[in-house]
This record gives sequence, C-alpha cells and structure tokens, in this order.
Amino acid sequence: MTRKGGINKTRKAVAKRFKVTGTGKVLRRKQGKRHVLQKKSSKRKRQLGKVALVDETQVWAVKQNLPFA
Repeated sequence: MTRKGGINKTRKAVAKRFKVTGTGKVLRRKQGKRHVLQKKSSKRKRQLGKVALVDETQVWAVKQNLPFA
C-alpha cells in the first residue's frame, strides 16, 4: 500500500527483505532454505543461498515502499 500525499515513509519490513542496486535492480533472497533441509540436495541448498532479482512486474511495487532507495 502506498501513501497518498505527505511524506513517503520507508516500509521497514520491505527494507529488510530487499536491496536496490546502483543501477536500479532489486535483489531478494530465495525462499525455501529455512527448514526441511534434510530432503533437499546439497546443490539445491547451495543455489537457494544465492540472491535473485525481483521480477520486473514487481519492481515498481517494491520501490514504492522504498522511497529513498
């Protein structure tokens, strides 16, 4: 949800989950590496540890909640 009028505040929950690069791309962590790791292969767990880009259809929504990024 975005604010109408006034100052834009940073959504702290969004700020903790996403990072905006210098070129404007938005980075996120991959889901699925918290629990039930025993059945996942080492390769799968290793790949889940890497960062990923937010899909371009969602970038606008994330940046609306990070007005100073």
